[in-house]
Amino acid sequence: MTVWDDLVGQADAIAPLRAAVERPEAMTHAWLVTGPPGSGRSVAGRAFAAALQCEAGGCGQCRACVTSMSGTHADVTVLATDKVTISIDEVRDLVATAQSAPSAGRWRVMLVEDADRMTERTSNLLLKSIEEPPPRTVWVLCAPSAHDVMVTIRSRSRHVSLHIPDPEAVAQLLVDRDGVDAELARECAYASQSHIGVARRLARDPEARARRAQVLALATEIRGVGDAVLAAADLVKVAEEDAAAATAERDVEERNALLKTLGADDGGRLPPALRSQVKQLEDDQKRRATRHKRDVLDRAIVDLLSLYRDVACVQVGADLPLVNASHRSHIAQLAQRTALADTMRCLDALALTRERLAGNVAPLLALEAMTLALRPRTAA
Repeated sequence: MTVWDDLVGQADAIAPLRAAVERPEAMTHAWLVTGPPGSGRSVAGRAFAAALQCEAGGCGQCRACVTSMSGTHADVTVLATDKVTISIDEVRDLVATAQSAPSAGRWRVMLVEDADRMTERTSNLLLKSIEEPPPRTVWVLCAPSAHDVMVTIRSRSRHVSLHIPDPEAVAQLLVDRDGVDAELARECAYASQSHIGVARRLARDPEARARRAQVLALATEIRGVGDAVLAAADLVKVAEEDAAAATAERDVEERNALLKTLGADDGGRLPPALRSQVKQLEDDQKRRATRHKRDVLDRAIVDLLSLYRDVACVQVGADLPLVNASHRSHIAQLAQRTALADTMRCLDALALTRERLAGNVAPLLALEAMTLALRPRTAA
């Protein structure tokens, strides 16, 4: 087993990375790894970092491989944000670290897993370090597409483009690595649209599958304005509750740790000199919760897009496997009572909602407009 094994169906795409590990002349100082969500961008970045540190080129068993993959290797620095944007202070620290020679490994690897979340000002700060890195420093930037980073950065980086893996390969991975039942693995692989992380969560968590089924049911339950408004409110509420549940415990732990570091009492009044640090932490936690809520809503919209895609396939008689084969009854019901033009209108409305949410439109307003557009019309 090697560090590359989890990159399902990406053998050709990652060939330049493997070649750079094996042949010094194929190495360069900066890499840009792109691919759609779930394709394994971050996994590829960590695997590349591990292979560079490993004497055997990525055996997956040695200390260098294990620590690199887990993000604990002394010479592998990983920046992965759970906030909406990467702050300039985080990148400033990263640039400072990049100037140091490797302490124990063969390379100093600077891995930015969410390079698309850097603002222009932050990217400009990173640019000079990428242009003139020390001899044994390599930058690995990950983003959904090359156009999500500044043109000056991508022009100075070697591009590696991953693709969406075959769902059958993802299903086999769930069976082999996680011991998931073959039928459930196949259902989850298709439902996730080959997003390995989502497929694993669906396979492991019955509640996640139930929540997804509830989202898909909206398509047949919305029949009027009242239903649409209530459905939008429910989606926002679920996202807020999910974000609160995912971040609340961590928020408390971070606050307690900060107060302990500052030597302050949680129950007492904070001195003015310490309030700014606590306020900064609270602001970061709010941004993290905002991103999580946005991610939950975006995933729900992607699931609905997959449903209407299946409806369109049925309406045109396309001989393609359904993404939501376990929801054939909903798909057949929608295909029968609506026209293809209405299905395309719904797909456009869902895509527009994703753009609006990415543009910081108020979630409730964006989702109300979306659910109103999903109201069915009589087929022609």
